[in-house]
Amino acid sequence: MGKLDGKVAVITGGATGIGRAAAKRFIEEGAFVFIFGRRQQALDAAVAALGPNARAVKGSVSNEADLDRLYATVKAERGTLDIVFANAGAGSQLALGKITAAHIDETFDTNVKGTIFTVQKALPLMRRGGSIILTGSSAGTTGAPAMSAYSASKAAVRNLARTWAVDLKGSGIRVNVLSPGATATELAKEALGEEGQKVFAAMTPLQRMADPSEIGAVAAFLASSDSSFMTASEVAVDGGLAQL
Repeated sequence: MGKLDGKVAVITGGATGIGRAAAKRFIEEGAFVFIFGRRQQALDAAVAALGPNARAVKGSVSNEADLDRLYATVKAERGTLDIVFANAGAGSQLALGKITAAHIDETFDTNVKGTIFTVQKALPLMRRGGSIILTGSSAGTTGAPAMSAYSASKAAVRNLARTWAVDLKGSGIRVNVLSPGATATELAKEALGEEGQKVFAAMTPLQRMADPSEIGAVAAFLASSDSSFMTASEVAVDGGLAQL
């Protein structure tokens, strides 16, 4: 018997990387998972790998109509919802002095506005005992060179959990932040290359990058009753990067 038997989950940014690893773990623990993302080809590949307990919906968290369609699908096919993993995120480097309004809008539309509406639109479907997980980042604590907008957006996500834990008082719904450090996702490997990955690995006390499955395992913990007395918390899964 899995820790998530009979649960229904939504994972945004669920086609690749941390989202897909979490979907795999959730399914192994007994959940049915809706993965949400922008690229149909990646969604199709993920569902083919994840099997019959995964369902893909195409869309962007920065588009409210897409989110409405996602939750209409969840309601039509499953009726209720137990877990929301608001994992979709975006970020790119732009140093102070070169930051543009478009860069800020793109980052905050996904990481802050997208997170807010991913959660807010899910609430009517969520049952008592539900779990909301927000993807933060070690950068939200430490900052990172040329990552002003991204780091600030992830600091905002951390505060959303604190605020929502109060807003959700009495509902039985918990909300926590999962904050990864450097993780060897497909995107990170492509962006950093072999040498870049070595640099990030050397920055952590564990001297390596995380495997996405390690982040997915902690997401499953936060989704399950094993974390039943946790809300407004941040769980750092960063190899010690932001802790020292």
